[in-house]
Parts: sequence; structure tokens; C-alpha cells
Amino acid sequence: MTLNNIINWLDTLIWETSLASMHRWQAWLIQMLRILIATARDIREGLPTLRAMGLVYTTLLSLVPLLAVSFSVLKGFGVHNQIEPMLLGLLEPLGKQGVEITNKIIGFVDNVNVRVLGSLSLVFLFYTVISLLTKIEQALNNTWRIREYRGLIQRITEYISVIMVGPVLIFTGIGLATTIQTSTVASALESMHGYGTLIWMASTLMSFLLIVGAITFIYILVPNERVKFRSAFTGAVVAALLWKLTGWVFTSFVAGSAKYSAIYSGFAVAIIFMIWLYLSWLILLVGASVAFYHQHPERTSSRQQVLRLSARLREKIGLLLMLRVGQSFHNDSEKLTRKQLSRNLDIAAEALALVIRPLEEHGLLTESCDRKRVYLPGRSLEHIRIRDIWDAVRSAQESIHLNPDNVASDTSVDELLQSINTSIDSTLDDMTLLDLVEGSNAQTTARPLQIQS
Repeated sequence: MTLNNIINWLDTLIWETSLASMHRWQAWLIQMLRILIATARDIREGLPTLRAMGLVYTTLLSLVPLLAVSFSVLKGFGVHNQIEPMLLGLLEPLGKQGVEITNKIIGFVDNVNVRVLGSLSLVFLFYTVISLLTKIEQALNNTWRIREYRGLIQRITEYISVIMVGPVLIFTGIGLATTIQTSTVASALESMHGYGTLIWMASTLMSFLLIVGAITFIYILVPNERVKFRSAFTGAVVAALLWKLTGWVFTSFVAGSAKYSAIYSGFAVAIIFMIWLYLSWLILLVGASVAFYHQHPERTSSRQQVLRLSARLREKIGLLLMLRVGQSFHNDSEKLTRKQLSRNLDIAAEALALVIRPLEEHGLLTESCDRKRVYLPGRSLEHIRIRDIWDAVRSAQESIHLNPDNVASDTSVDELLQSINTSIDSTLDDMTLLDLVEGSNAQTTARPLQIQS
């Protein structure tokens, strides 16, 4: 059997085998392989790495203000002394450089006195913190293929919740783990034969679970999407395992290397710190990608990644989309969300958004403001002409400065296009969306609409 045959066999096994025909453990294994392959495909395309680089830059600007704000909050709960152990734990893979960086950061934080800051400086302090959280939200939203962002007021209130609640939970948990390790009972057990290993395993497991819990909290709260706990937890476990493994590799081959000190001299500590920040953010985004594909297993296929639509495909999707929305409205059946439309038409949500946007801009489609955001016709069905739908999707992404009228043309080409448009007008005549819906309902052989939640 040649290598190509083996690759084709694996490709068929992973992507073309029905999971319903497998045992539960086999289906779980194949699904996890699909998720990991899809995540690796995202990394290969380079977007997670670019976002991680952007987060490193923002983190360097915002780290001290973020810790200063968190320090002020934690001081009210009496757990502010846990900032230094937390930083030491996060920077542990950097070895001696981690201790040096921690001492410098704590020194900067101690020098930030919120009481003596002017109003402008205080505003800048919170702005840098909000900008970091905004960058994190944008990165996770992009990972979740979300194009709609929270409103300014909602964003600020939820960011304040993250700043107020997140550090308290994390640092309290770290303080609890430290208390267990240094308690009298733990010390007594460590002195007994065999129990020292048990205490070490328990503290390591608790540290791992705290990391998983913190990342799960981020995955659920930050993206502008209703993330299921199971998916967020799965992504957090993968991210925590990668973080531990990467930390071990980093400690062994990077932080302990004398080459960086020889090459970068006094900048070695800063360079190593930035490399570790980059790897940490990349791991967080990889875990988010795993969580996304776990919640949307249908998106693991390469077919669902297409974001460029031909003119013919736009036209067909636009007509089908308006037909489905018109049917649900005309028949007074369950109204459709974007996810339901995506599954019903078997089209990626991002590709569907490329068609929805021009339809909304032309007033042919509208989204409700309810908690369950569903789509409705922009006006009565008899007042929506098929030609209007056709023109809306064909003219998508045109602008004032870039449209057919602004292109240097020739009389023969203009006459040909005019002839084509006249033919389309004569074919569509005054046909409306109502005519299309009633014609579809009249076809007894048509496939019934299937609503998927």
C-alpha cells in the first residue's frame, strides 16, 4: 500500500464515514480528529498567529494598568497578596527570568497609586484595560466567526464584570491551593511515607483545574455568542494541556538557553517574555478554535470554510433565503434564526452573512430585536419584487466609487448588458416574493421545510 493510498483511506475514514454508524467511542475519536484537523487548518492559514501577535503588543501596553486595577479591586477582598504568586505561576516556564520579570511588574504596580492619579490619567488607565479586553473579544469573536460586536454600554458593563469578578475567582482559587499546600495537615501528611507524592499530585491537579476553570470562564463570557459549557470546557482542557506542555518545552529549550543572553544581552529577558506571551495567546486562541468546532461540528469540513461567493451562488442563496423567510412569515410557522437558515441551506454562516447584508441594506430583510433574533421580510411579500432581490445580491459590495457606471466601457458592451437586463426584466416581469412562496407551497413534490434548532 502506497503513501497516497494510506492518505486517501484516512481521508475517507475521517471525513466521509457516518458517525451514526459507529460505536460511541469511535464516533467521539473521529469527531475529535476532525476538530483537531480543522484547528490545524486555521493555524496554517495564519490568522490565529496574527491575532496572537496583536494581543502581545496590546498586553505589553496594558499589563501594568490591568494589574493595577485588579490590585485595587482585590485589595477590597483582602486577597491582593496573591498577585505575585499568580504571576510567578504564569511565568514559571521562564525560570529565573520569570522571577525577575515578576519583581519588575510588581514594582510597577506598587508605584501606581490610583488615589493620586489625575482624572485624565485615570481615564487612560481604564482605557488601556478596556482596549486589552476589546482586543481579546475581537480575537475570540473572529475565532467564532462572529461579525456583530456588543454595543458600547454592554461591552463596558461586561468588561467591568470580568475585571471585578475574574481576578477575585482566580486569585482566591490560587490562594486556596496555596493554603492547602502549606497547611499543617498537608505538612504532617508530607512527612509520612508515600503521602508527599499524593499532596504533590493533588496540588498539581488543582492547579490544572484552576487553569481550566479560568479559561472556560473566558470562553463563555467574552465572545459575543452563547457558548455551551461543554464546548468551552473541552477547549479549555485542550488549551490547559497545551499550556502545560509548552511550558515544559519552553523551560527546557528556551528559558534555560544561554544563546539568548549572548545574542540579545540585556534585552534577553524582554525577548523571552514576549515569546512566552505570544505562545500563551496562541494557545488561548487554539483552545477557542477547538471550542468553536466542538459546538459546530458541521463547520469542520473544508466545504464550510468558503467565504468567497460567485455571482451565480449569491443569486441562488439570495432567492432561497428570501423564500425560506417568506414561507415562515406567510405560513405563520416558526421564524428562522441565522443558525437555522445556515443549517437549512447547508451554507456556512459567514457565507450566508455576505448575502444577508445587502438584503438588509435594501430593506428586503430585517432582523428582530427579540432575545431570539429571527429574520422577517422587510416589507409585505406582495411588495417585494424578485427583481429587487436579484439586484440587491448582484450589487453587493459595490460603492459610490466602484460600480459598473464608473468603469470605462464601450457602446457595444453597454448595449449587450442592457439587452441582458431587458431579458431578465421580461422573464421576471412583476413577479413578487408572494408569488414565489405560493408557487413553492403549491408544489406537492417540494421538500418540506425542516427547522433545526
